[in-house]
Amino acid sequence: MAGHSKWANIKHRKGAQDKKRAKQFTRAIKEISVAVKEGGGPDPETNPALRNAVSNAKGVNMPKDTIERAIKKASGAEADNYEAVTFEGYGPHGIAIFVECTTDNTNRTVASVRSIFSKNGGSLGTNGSLEFLFDKKGVFVIEKENIQMNMEEFELELIEGGATSIEKEDDFITVYTEFTDFGLMNSKLEEMGIETKNSEVQRIPLNTLELPVENAKQIIDLVEKFEDDDDVQNVYHNMEITDELVEEIEKD
Repeated sequence: MAGHSKWANIKHRKGAQDKKRAKQFTRAIKEISVAVKEGGGPDPETNPALRNAVSNAKGVNMPKDTIERAIKKASGAEADNYEAVTFEGYGPHGIAIFVECTTDNTNRTVASVRSIFSKNGGSLGTNGSLEFLFDKKGVFVIEKENIQMNMEEFELELIEGGATSIEKEDDFITVYTEFTDFGLMNSKLEEMGIETKNSEVQRIPLNTLELPVENAKQIIDLVEKFEDDDDVQNVYHNMEITDELVEEIEKD
């Protein structure tokens, strides 16, 4: 999972500097909307899904008043009617791609996702065809500067909160839990007064495929095309993120 966290943290750094900030806000607002609708109302204190969505919105530096407006709109009569849909397929070189979307127009989203696959050497598959290649995990990204205790002591607290793996990359720590322990870790971090950069359930590949750098960059380009689509929330793949690939990405 080390390559996974390194790529994720590169995206966190890049995302703070470029046009993707607007897309991050759109994703966060959609996450808030779905959390209010499906998670149990507009109060983060009694709605864990909303509390997590608000935390993620703060993680991309969304202003407090924007968050409050999003919650208010989502709980009103004129709330957008979003639903979550997923797509599975293959990109070039046999790489499995899993796309999670939040949309108010499923037909539009299906057409867009199919087009991105087909125009970039991939193919859209049937739902359920690739799900077995991924494992749902709780993933928490924490900035090291937010940790005000001895690292060894901190790691012991994380293990108590259900951590199965802890990875350190530059300024970030990435913590993984079983899917069923996502809420437990959220509670543990709140109890410790630790604010996350991002916390969500992700699909982690059970096995990864390593590609030559030039081929791997094709997959990264495909993933970024999906991520540029307004309906797409998350994209997962089973390509190995090598140190050599990370060096190339950081040059761009």
